[in-house]
Amino acid sequence: MTAVTPSDATQHVSPRLKGRRRSRTLAIGIAFVGLIVAVALVSLVWLPYEPSDTSGGRLESPSWDHWLGTDKFGRDLLTQLMIGARIAITVGCGAVAVGAAIGITIGLVAAFAKPWLDDTISATLDVLIAFPVLLLAMLIVAAQGASLGTAVLAIGIALSAVVARLTRILASQVLRAQYVTAARTSGTRWFGIVGQHVLPNIWPTLGVNLALLFGAAVLAEASLSYLGLGAPPPNASWGRMLQEAQATFTTAPAGAIAPGIALVILVVGVNFIADGLRDLADPTRKRSR
Repeated sequence: MTAVTPSDATQHVSPRLKGRRRSRTLAIGIAFVGLIVAVALVSLVWLPYEPSDTSGGRLESPSWDHWLGTDKFGRDLLTQLMIGARIAITVGCGAVAVGAAIGITIGLVAAFAKPWLDDTISATLDVLIAFPVLLLAMLIVAAQGASLGTAVLAIGIALSAVVARLTRILASQVLRAQYVTAARTSGTRWFGIVGQHVLPNIWPTLGVNLALLFGAAVLAEASLSYLGLGAPPPNASWGRMLQEAQATFTTAPAGAIAPGIALVILVVGVNFIADGLRDLADPTRKRSR
């Protein structure tokens, strides 16, 4: 009877353990994001105080009346945190939707276009991608004026170049496949090829990257709000909460710690979900770890 060496046993168990590890990562990510989503949904129907209520004392410590304390204006921090969760989810979903709509359209056009047009679009996308997302969003917001809708549109447009480039690369790979050539030969029109072959094959990879872009959109909105270019008051963005609390951090640290932790939970949770979805979309990658 052949003995099983420790290395053999490790190699036998390792894929299963890694699979469990990846499942835990996905579950933790869903739990993190679900917590923020739940807070955002609750804020639609209930808030501890009105957003503009300044009846609380300035910079109060956490208490039964104000669980996280109050800011320098006497506003309840828990109320602001809950509204910030709503804004973060709104901006993340809205910006990704805008970026996906614009980016996927441009990417598909480039993939189907003639070489000269494809090269022109690709060069333009490379130039846009060279600019940081936040810088492009700042330029758009500065031109249109600060508001929640402008922030969503600006971040979405800034992200669209990344989506367009990825879509073009993935779609071009699919269009070179033999079954697509056969479909074209049989007379299938381009929209039929897109709906039947291109989108179903590129969506798993594209969906994972859109999940990552959600986190980037949330951070971009927080940065815009920190700079005074996000949603104006009484909208309580996490970025604006951080900006307002920086001068009073030593006396009332909860004003900065609470939104900072909320941002970390949401972004890390989204990244965990994207990592888990990547493993589901590519079982070969999961087994190779």
